[in-house]
Amino acid sequence: MTSISSTPSHPSYAEPVLLALTVVTGLVDAVSYLALGRVFTANMTGNVVLLGFAAAGAQGLSVVRSGTALGAFLVGAVIGGRMAQKTQVGVWHSWTSFAFGTEAVLFLTAMGVAIGQQSGFPNETGRLFAIIILTGLAMGMRNATVRSLAVPDHTTTVLTLTLARLAADSHLAGGDNHRWASRASSVVTMFAGAGVGAGLLRHSVMLPLAIAGALSVFCAVVVHVHVRRSEATAHP
Repeated sequence: MTSISSTPSHPSYAEPVLLALTVVTGLVDAVSYLALGRVFTANMTGNVVLLGFAAAGAQGLSVVRSGTALGAFLVGAVIGGRMAQKTQVGVWHSWTSFAFGTEAVLFLTAMGVAIGQQSGFPNETGRLFAIIILTGLAMGMRNATVRSLAVPDHTTTVLTLTLARLAADSHLAGGDNHRWASRASSVVTMFAGAGVGAGLLRHSVMLPLAIAGALSVFCAVVVHVHVRRSEATAHP
């Protein structure tokens, strides 16, 4: 399999699809942190930090919740990694649309679990852990899939390096603002997803999960259509 450090060319639809998935990340982070008891199921850097705080006895945090999220994410990443072995790095293949479609199914299932829940889950109920596991699995698969696609500055979940590159390559730092628009768009879309998710949670837990699932379905369909079209062109 080609090294992850390679920089293959990417189809024209790659960036819009990954930006849409970045919005999904913001939605999922809003649900997991604000409604599932201060835990992250998309952002594992934050989740590991929260796990450390919980282990030290910080109030309002839970080792069990954060540990469940981490475990589900890792299982999802293993599944996504196995799927990614089917093709070379940077190649948008039928497995890519399948991975995004599976993500959508997991989010929509989580939405079904959340039906009737108007706010957060006050107790560590089965439904709370079901949503943690479902969204953690989805985001683990997503990260493994997007990692294999290797599109620069579009991890869809982590912005630390994106922000660092945005600043380090700016004119203020003596750079040439290389890829600033692409990097800024990642920041803006995650911000937007988080804001929309937080707003929707005022009405229902299921709403942001429904939108996350719908966006993932859209991305899966876009990739599927373009991949099939490319295959038909290559093998008339």
